[in-house]
Amino acid sequence: MRNGGKKFRHELKYYINYNDYISVRNRIKYVLKLDQNADESGEYFIRSLYYDDIYDSALYEKNFGVNIRKKYRIRIYNMSDKVIKLERKNKVGQYVCKESATISRKEYDEIINGDYKSLVSSKHPLKRDFYWEIKNKILAPKVIVDYDREAYVGKISETRITFDKNLRVSYTDNNIFNENIATQTIIAMPKMIMEVKFNEFLPESVRKMICIDAEDLSAISKYVFCRVQKNNI
Repeated sequence: MRNGGKKFRHELKYYINYNDYISVRNRIKYVLKLDQNADESGEYFIRSLYYDDIYDSALYEKNFGVNIRKKYRIRIYNMSDKVIKLERKNKVGQYVCKESATISRKEYDEIINGDYKSLVSSKHPLKRDFYWEIKNKILAPKVIVDYDREAYVGKISETRITFDKNLRVSYTDNNIFNENIATQTIIAMPKMIMEVKFNEFLPESVRKMICIDAEDLSAISKYVFCRVQKNNI
């Protein structure tokens, strides 16, 4: 699906238990490939710093079921600063478009410290939009979200199935490179989140292999889930 010149993908989310995970994983691993970013355990670590505006629009729009919405985040993998991504996730119903721009460690440090000159001078539209949101909507960091991801990918319809485990929230600071940051577990094993992403259609072979009960289909947002938990602490 295209909207405003942007390509949107399907995104389905499920709460699943460990038995469902083992069952699905043992089937899809024969038709999909393990993500190349996985380590010897088959997983990789994701840490995201989510932003929201002065009105907490991303939080409340999700809770109130607003059909068209967006949110910004800065994301790293395996605690490395080799790849730092500024991302905007746009949503229209169950369709998702993720826009991304790479930033350097120097740019990240400047942004966190309130120095936005790299955003102002950038030719990348996402960086410029991010700066506009910061200045005009008082966009600011709100919460850090951590989890371990096991991902499988396929070429047909760019199918991607992920198992996100040990969802955690940080409520002590917003420095994503702080390895000693205190976190609280939000969703622990044996529960986890399975996400199914694809373009125009989900290949029939994959659809039959995941066969999760439709009642487990969820509108979960990791940001909202962790933000609410942080606010309750």
